[in-house]
Amino acid sequence: MKTRRRPPSGEGLILALVVVALIGIGLAALFAVLRPAAHQVPLKPAGTNPAAHTGSAGSRSPSADPGRSSPAHGASKRPLAGKVVGIDPGHNGGNGADPAYINQLIWNGRASETCDTTGTSTDGGYTEARYNFDVAQFLRADLLKAGARVVMTRTSNTGVGPCVNRRAEILNNAHPNVAIDIHADGGPPWGRGFSVLEPVADGPNDKVIGSSARFGNDVLVAMTRHTPMPVSNYYGHDGIQPRDDLAGLNLAIEPKVLIECGNMRNATDARLLTSPAFQKHVAAALTDAIISFLARR
Repeated sequence: MKTRRRPPSGEGLILALVVVALIGIGLAALFAVLRPAAHQVPLKPAGTNPAAHTGSAGSRSPSADPGRSSPAHGASKRPLAGKVVGIDPGHNGGNGADPAYINQLIWNGRASETCDTTGTSTDGGYTEARYNFDVAQFLRADLLKAGARVVMTRTSNTGVGPCVNRRAEILNNAHPNVAIDIHADGGPPWGRGFSVLEPVADGPNDKVIGSSARFGNDVLVAMTRHTPMPVSNYYGHDGIQPRDDLAGLNLAIEPKVLIECGNMRNATDARLLTSPAFQKHVAAALTDAIISFLARR
């Protein structure tokens, strides 16, 4: 026999509804704790740069972009910042057109010599004046990138002069930290290689003889390291030649050397000297020597 349930009283129904409501609120709160809102961004660990993790180059900050340097890193890329470097590209392309001018006598600090000469050339007609200026242009660009202020004794290869004593004066007046004269030699056809010419004390240059010798050694090392040109086998001793008859060295009041970068009368050397690639290597070698020398001063 079945028994009939008694319908719930009004108070019981109200109590049941309250219990159900409380359970629902509790479950909703628990769900909210366990599952963050859809728009919430997880926090990065302390010290992490969010830009470094993005795949968009355009969204990188400058400090996270490997193509840009921090100030400290940028300073290391400009090792010649605040330095002045003098460059004298020997001779000039128009010298041969004005013999009266370049044959006038000037005082070189020890004796009289002519204002300048036309320089030498390869058998193919590539002139020393052009070579000197081409290398000087590459060197100037490298030095500017390294942060130096560069002073040139001439700015084209179409003029005449200036005389060698005036070139020394131009550089001296700029008070460079170091200077270099760029040349190529006209030696015997069988001879090969480069030489570094260094000053001999004669009064005006007395205070820079030792520093010029140190700079000359830096040039010798850098040319050997960065270029295929060998040390001269016909001029100087182990690549070094003192000279007391050149105004550019006699009158210098800053550390200074002259480099004969090779022998234009030798066929093998001439092929190198006329190559822009080789000229850039010479410029890089001279830049390296200048940086090494000035780093110790």
